Amino acid sequence: MENLLGKTLDELTAIALKVGLPRFAGKQLSDWLYHKRVRSIDEMTNISVRGREELKRAYSIARHAPISHIQSQDGTQKFLFRVENAENSMGHDEYIETVYIPDEDRATLCVSTQAGCKMGCRFCMTGTLGFHGHLDAGEILNQIFEIDRATATQATEDLHLTNIVYMGEGEPMDNIDHVMRSLEIMTAPYGCAWSPHRITVSSVGFLPGLQRYLDQSECHLAISLHNPFAKERKQVMPIEKAYSLNDVLTLIKQYDWQHQRRVSFEYICWAGVNDTPKHAKELARILRGLNCRVNLIRFHAGVEQDFPASNEKSMLWLQQYLNDNGITTTIRRSRGEDILAACGMLRNTLTTDN
Repeated sequence: MENLLGKTLDELTAIALKVGLPRFAGKQLSDWLYHKRVRSIDEMTNISVRGREELKRAYSIARHAPISHIQSQDGTQKFLFRVENAENSMGHDEYIETVYIPDEDRATLCVSTQAGCKMGCRFCMTGTLGFHGHLDAGEILNQIFEIDRATATQATEDLHLTNIVYMGEGEPMDNIDHVMRSLEIMTAPYGCAWSPHRITVSSVGFLPGLQRYLDQSECHLAISLHNPFAKERKQVMPIEKAYSLNDVLTLIKQYDWQHQRRVSFEYICWAGVNDTPKHAKELARILRGLNCRVNLIRFHAGVEQDFPASNEKSMLWLQQYLNDNGITTTIRRSRGEDILAACGMLRNTLTTDN
């Protein structure tokens, strides 16, 4: 059965016509899927009984709740989803993790775009999983809809989530077709009508997908940088061999970052490895003139990872240096480390018993 969830308005209109419904039924379908967020075709009561029966012959709404979750001492929650991915390279069900981060008047969801990851960054626990397949747009949206449903307060029907980051498992720009389709649905009037400036998509610098993203989306961008020197970055981020940071920055600087769309750079800090005055000076040099933000991140060590984490004093010094040199820099507060939900720690450690 083909999943209706993740179809654009044009695709839903084509489906409506294919099963003998009028053209305007495409808009009705999108309303049921993305505004009312129904879980079955039978709930689409303004579509004729015959039309619903025809739809059910070939289509379904593949909404599925998380099968497990765990909560951190700081309120962060991690959810485990089973995914039935048509592009699954392993040919059977896979699992992904999704992280919900409440913070006063904000609630951010960190969604996955692939099962596992093929980028192989040495400091990232997700990379140890290997790559097990792309998520389609429906599987990406399912995470958002299901967690929003699970965490929304009973007192209001408004969206509980305020921000979404595509920073979970996988490299979004390596799954650009499905990522762009999900972003269209999240931001289009026929879809969820979110402002694109409530959504951030991350990348290690996978240039083919990145250029399309920059051309076709107004959502924010976050680049995993981690070292300003190509030779040193290559040692921890294999992507540098194929697509250099210099080429990534050259591309980014061709776009307008002076208005609402933002670009930020993620920078995990390792003691004596990338937090030295030499690194600070080079980082300030390569980002000079670019309206951007640097997020310094404390390293969350996992198994088979022997990187030395920077101490607070070193991170504060690096933050001050970059700010003094015109680069807006913050230290990101760590969330969910005790449940392996912090940056770079997703490795499908949840089970159905959690």
